[in-house]
Amino acid sequence: MIRELKTFIAVSEEGTFAGAGHRIGLTQAAVSAQIQRLEEQLGHALFDRAGRNARLNPQGLDALVQAREVVRLFEEMAAQRRSRPLGGRVVLGAIASAQAIVLPGVLARFRARHPGVHVRVAPGVSFQLLHQVDAGEVDAAIMIRPVFDLQADLHWTTLSHEPFRLVVPASLPAPLDWRALLGTQPFIRYDRTSFGGRLVERFLRDSRIDVQDCVEIDDLEAMVRMVACGMGVALVPQAFGREGWPDGVVALPLGEQAFFRDIGLVARSTRTTSPAALDLVRLIEQAYTGAQDGT
Repeated sequence: MIRELKTFIAVSEEGTFAGAGHRIGLTQAAVSAQIQRLEEQLGHALFDRAGRNARLNPQGLDALVQAREVVRLFEEMAAQRRSRPLGGRVVLGAIASAQAIVLPGVLARFRARHPGVHVRVAPGVSFQLLHQVDAGEVDAAIMIRPVFDLQADLHWTTLSHEPFRLVVPASLPAPLDWRALLGTQPFIRYDRTSFGGRLVERFLRDSRIDVQDCVEIDDLEAMVRMVACGMGVALVPQAFGREGWPDGVVALPLGEQAFFRDIGLVARSTRTTSPAALDLVRLIEQAYTGAQDGT
């Protein structure tokens, strides 16, 4: 009803519905509909309408004084709320690579801004995190973009575009041909039930490459360490923020066959998201954008 009262005040000051609409960014029809709702709620007309002009009647003059006071009190309450430190709790879902590389700096900045907010980081794979956001169990999640469309009430923001590399033991003799190595070396597979693993499976199928599976796991760092131990080769994304690869491995680009995983934030409508969660989301977006811009 505050919106209708503000529209009523604008009409009384502008003298026409069209003028009020221009001032507050609504169509004349929208202004008329709001005034009609207000009059229905109050049980009487507020204006004597003559042509395009809208002149306050006696009841409207009385209502204008009260409307201004109600709006003033509401805005005062809103200002007091904005000036108070945020409190409460935020639950953020995150895949492992985001927890290790991005979140420490983000959470330090968030803590400095909102010391009264408790943050819980919920670990998980992307498929699990997506369902938790949809169920309202977490406020937002950093995850891999699924190969299917998201539900209409979920919002996706892409944070990084990460290329897959073929990671091989450094002890293998040159020349290193990624396609030949995939077909001849034991293959450490990215778990096919994960979104990232499905991307790998699609790549192998489209490239018509048969691999010799030896291990299947959904832990990228463990996969890289297995390669360093000489167990085989693996298709692994070069995660955002990774400055290099461990000793004992070589990461080969896939050339024209390159494929990627998108890392992003998924959240429900901002209408149901707390101010603290929204600010944490903004800090995460800034962390990715700033690093890509070199700032």
